[in-house]
Amino acid sequence: MTTTSQEITAAAAGTWTLGDLSVNRIGFGTMRLPQRGAALRADAVPRDREEAIAVLRKAVELGVNHLDTAAFYFSPLRGANELINRALAPYADDLVITTKVGPTRVPSGEWGEHARTARALRGQVEENLRQLGRDHLDVVNLRVTGTDSIAERFGALAELREAGLLRHLGLSNVGPAQLAEALAIAPVVCVQNPYGIGAPAGQEEMLRLCGERGLAFVPFYAIAGAGRERGASGAESEEVLAVARERGVSAAQVRLAWTLGRGPHVLAIPGTGDLGHLVDNVAAGALRLTDSELIPLNALHNAAT
Repeated sequence: MTTTSQEITAAAAGTWTLGDLSVNRIGFGTMRLPQRGAALRADAVPRDREEAIAVLRKAVELGVNHLDTAAFYFSPLRGANELINRALAPYADDLVITTKVGPTRVPSGEWGEHARTARALRGQVEENLRQLGRDHLDVVNLRVTGTDSIAERFGALAELREAGLLRHLGLSNVGPAQLAEALAIAPVVCVQNPYGIGAPAGQEEMLRLCGERGLAFVPFYAIAGAGRERGASGAESEEVLAVARERGVSAAQVRLAWTLGRGPHVLAIPGTGDLGHLVDNVAAGALRLTDSELIPLNALHNAAT
């Protein structure tokens, strides 16, 4: 942990507006909270409840007002939504909780079929409402796999928006055609896709499209990269390490700062169950990389795309 991290809050990253909801550009992803080690596994080891609650409360104390969660973020004994409810309810007026629907996990933790019908999607929205203890959801992302049409599914969520069950709509893991398809149906406030140093070239187009349309681009796995739900591998490129050493920060902070620097519409939602990592991640919002530092980092990124 850097010596100055303790004094830095999420406000240092600046703000963005999701529809009519203002959030700091450094948020918090809850996928890693319910367990230790790899997430989304049926045999995951549950994290200590009080430890997870302390992380959530510290995040809010540090000015984080954008949480990313899902009902399928759970391990045996622990669910991210339940932890959020326990730690933070009654919720502050400025706290924005973004959830996602589509993927299905049965109570044993195994994966089921994606929700594709209006009834199934409504059931997932209602499950998030129950777990969070809310009467409406701030933002709901439709998480998809593949490149097939999302019109029917997104239309079903748009109807739930009209019914007042959710306030704003977003998308996750989509391409340009699916974004265009959704925008023809209802307003979209954010796109949540995998992105960071070395992300596939196709994500650059999504980054650009979101910027042109005034939509938030919300990268996930910005630190973990290819490690995905397993987390960062521990191996790091020399280009990132060189900047980290020069600035006296962590490699994760360099990666987050680079990601946030890709545009004012880029939000970050790094997740962790470690208080020290949380403080460092939030502090990354104040790190501004210089042109000379960006040259090797951009070259590293471009070489991998």
